[in-house]
Amino acid sequence: MQRIEEIYWLRAYGCLAVFSFHLLDHLNQRLDTLATDLARIPTVLGTPLFIFISIFLFSMRYGNRIPRGFLGSRVKYVMVPYLVYGLAYSVAEFLRLRAVGVEVGLWETLREYLVYAGWHGYFLIIAAQFYAFYWLYGRLHLERWLPATLWLVIGSLISMGWWGFWQWRSSLPPGYLHWIAPLGWLYLFFLALVLVKHYHARPGERPAWLDALARPSWLMAMVGLVVLLSLPGWLEYSSKEVWVVPLFVLFTLWLMGRLRGRPAPPLVRRLNEFSFGIYLAHPMFFNLVDLLDPGQRLPLPLYALALAAVGLAGSIVWNLAVNRQAWGGLLFGKRLRVA
Repeated sequence: MQRIEEIYWLRAYGCLAVFSFHLLDHLNQRLDTLATDLARIPTVLGTPLFIFISIFLFSMRYGNRIPRGFLGSRVKYVMVPYLVYGLAYSVAEFLRLRAVGVEVGLWETLREYLVYAGWHGYFLIIAAQFYAFYWLYGRLHLERWLPATLWLVIGSLISMGWWGFWQWRSSLPPGYLHWIAPLGWLYLFFLALVLVKHYHARPGERPAWLDALARPSWLMAMVGLVVLLSLPGWLEYSSKEVWVVPLFVLFTLWLMGRLRGRPAPPLVRRLNEFSFGIYLAHPMFFNLVDLLDPGQRLPLPLYALALAAVGLAGSIVWNLAVNRQAWGGLLFGKRLRVA
């Protein structure tokens, strides 16, 4: 398969976006202002980007000719780390709560993390579901009943409706169960299929609406609207919000065109190698910084710098170390081989 340079850029952006989102979460314990809220806007695109990239690459590489063993091999590389890291994070949370005098049972904590997906690894369950959906879509030729362009519109409306419903509801399911439901992420699947379908189209052959929505003016208008609604405090900031759906679609259409054929530099490609490991491990190193600074004695700028440096460097070193073992990538996050 040809090298698609823009995917390297998108994966690096997605990795840094998720990393920055959780870093801002930690900073919000000390500083919660409009500036930190606005800084979250570009970070909410991180999780959707990883789902989009997977489906885009699968569709570009295989189309409807999905090889034998595709589903099993993909799912095991996301679900085994889900169980390993989920167990580690849940036990660490259990010990932390007991240390501060909170009475909580170990099984209760394990259930919250592993059954209800109540930690940042919820993304892995979403990914596994869409791997299965892609397998069914190709094997059963579902494009006959679910054409990508029409279902990009329908899927976007369903996703926006899903997130709107849970914003309206005053009670939520346990953990992140409503987050891992595929309805909230349908638009990503069909957006990837639409872009693959027209990726090799010659100038003038692409649908006019696709080129129109890729213009930066639409993206700038959407960002301006989000900022405007942020001023009175009307918005929440996560990838599970109604406004993220149109923002992500416009952002991806614009950036895929902007980066088309632009070679990714070595630093971007290097970040791609460790993106999965960084995603899985960085909260572990954020918590290490908090453990070493229990009284919050570090000034805020130094605290932010420590989170960024220890979180990023620690995750990379950890991923390098575990991938030296044949089983390390399966258990703790496979290092991506970037040509």
